[in-house]
Amino acid sequence: MKKYIPDWFILGLMLMIIAAWVKPGIAMNIKPVELGTVIDLGVVLIFFFYGLKLDPVKLKSGMRNWRMHLAVQVTTFLVFPLVVLPFYPVLKDTNLEILWIGMFFLAALPSTVSSSVVMVSIAGGNIPGAIFNASISGIIGILMTPFWMGFFLQASSAEFEFSGIIIQLVTRIIIPVVAGLLLHRFFIHVITKHLKKLAAFDKIIILLIVYESFSESFMAGIFQSVSWLTLGVLFIAVIMLFFMMLNFTGFLARIMDFSREDTITLQFAGTKKSLVHGSVFASVLFSGIGGAGIWLLPIMIYHSFQLFYISMIAGKMQRNLVQHKNETFLKDRFVR
Repeated sequence: MKKYIPDWFILGLMLMIIAAWVKPGIAMNIKPVELGTVIDLGVVLIFFFYGLKLDPVKLKSGMRNWRMHLAVQVTTFLVFPLVVLPFYPVLKDTNLEILWIGMFFLAALPSTVSSSVVMVSIAGGNIPGAIFNASISGIIGILMTPFWMGFFLQASSAEFEFSGIIIQLVTRIIIPVVAGLLLHRFFIHVITKHLKKLAAFDKIIILLIVYESFSESFMAGIFQSVSWLTLGVLFIAVIMLFFMMLNFTGFLARIMDFSREDTITLQFAGTKKSLVHGSVFASVLFSGIGGAGIWLLPIMIYHSFQLFYISMIAGKMQRNLVQHKNETFLKDRFVR
């Protein structure tokens, strides 16, 4: 089995948490260009570039396989939250409520974009379906994630103002996406040429968001009330959620009689959650609210584990597919 080596981004996440613990608040109060301003501008650019990469023609043509798309989106935005929701009455008004909000935030997030498509491609799944679902999931998430979180952030924090959040979402996310979508045909060649640089830019902004969020949490003393045992339980809960949804999507694919290709796309796209969207949504939804760092912990754990495990599954599926094709070829040749 190929040894798993974390990429620079996973290591960067760990370093940002350590940096926030050792030296919180760097560049967070420097005028006129403080860290928050850089992050706000970075978020706008991330979603502008996201809109530029969306191809309206491909999105339209990708709508044909509506059963698979419906299964992926219902799993992402309905089943995931409903799995976590029943635990709220048990943990409400306890020290663990803040961790539950982090878990629910994870459950309410859209699917990943690039990694879903790459893994589906490696495993031999429905690539056009993966591209469509990854793209449309990010758009739906702009509305659905704040919708779900609004119920509980209003109840847990007096600083949360839903009208203000909507304005920020429109100005920082929706308008940039729409602007990028409208300009797609003019800049698609430039964007395609610099996809790796844009991906690196996204990750750098996420690292800054993680540092800022954890800095605020450490300075507010949020982690002082969270034991290592509690963090261990959180890690186990996140992993259990992943496997629960992986098994559910496999079960759903069998019930709906999906092909092998569509099953792979449903399982890969339907179980993944986007750290990119999670980080930028957190910078808007949790702005000014203490504890943003701890709310990002579940998605950070989930993101790292999903990359590790799905990459192993995709590699195994690829090897099995190649072996099957070779056996079929030899069988046909022998029969002849």
